[in-house]
Amino acid sequence: MTNNNWTKEETIIAFNVYCKIPFKSSSKTNPTIIKYANIIGRSPSALNMKVGNFGRLDPELKKQGIVGLTNGSKFEEEVWNEFHRNWDKLAYESERLIAEFQHKTIEESLGIDLYDIPMGKEREQIVKTRVNQSFFRSTVLSSYNQKCCITGLSIPNFLVASHIVPWKKDEKNRLNPQNGLCLNSIHDKAFDQGFITITTDYKVQVSKYFNDYIDENAVIDLFLKYDKQSIILPDRFLPTKEFIEWHHDNIFKK
Repeated sequence: MTNNNWTKEETIIAFNVYCKIPFKSSSKTNPTIIKYANIIGRSPSALNMKVGNFGRLDPELKKQGIVGLTNGSKFEEEVWNEFHRNWDKLAYESERLIAEFQHKTIEESLGIDLYDIPMGKEREQIVKTRVNQSFFRSTVLSSYNQKCCITGLSIPNFLVASHIVPWKKDEKNRLNPQNGLCLNSIHDKAFDQGFITITTDYKVQVSKYFNDYIDENAVIDLFLKYDKQSIILPDRFLPTKEFIEWHHDNIFKK
């Protein structure tokens, strides 16, 4: 029989799940809830309640008038305080625990194929990088409800968790979901190369570079028509204005 008292390890996994699914979509019938509930040996209802408990600790949800569930445990606050803002630690530790509950390695749990790379520091670094990238993508896309924040496109294969401050420029915030936007692959590339940016009031700004192409219908449809349009804001992890200003000052082609 499952112990009614949650362990810290189970609570860390619940926080991982909290980050991976849109809060409004969390329910006992959500496939992700069911998947991870089975992994830790809890009922979907119990895991969904734990996710709701984390919602009460999230200041971004409170700003939107979403308070989550009112009751909670000391482990939830302890895990929140330990891992919130420490995304590298959360990503690897939570995925390690998920693998451990399944009696698997992290590589096996996440389907990472590294058969041609021998054991050692290089392999460990590759695994950690893959784990981090997967976590960042899941967290950012779930925050935007699996939709491009510019176009609303929701086809998963075309969606990218795009860094505002590039991965190589800010190691500390590589996994910070507030340094991410959910974009389709075309606008991700345009954003990455500075042809578009986001303003601090969360509107699209298009580079004057496109002035030489204003007669092209494709340019109008893909870029110019979105100029000064508000982006679709995430439910959680609103992009930090400091990161947005950095992109405007250092990447955007003015």
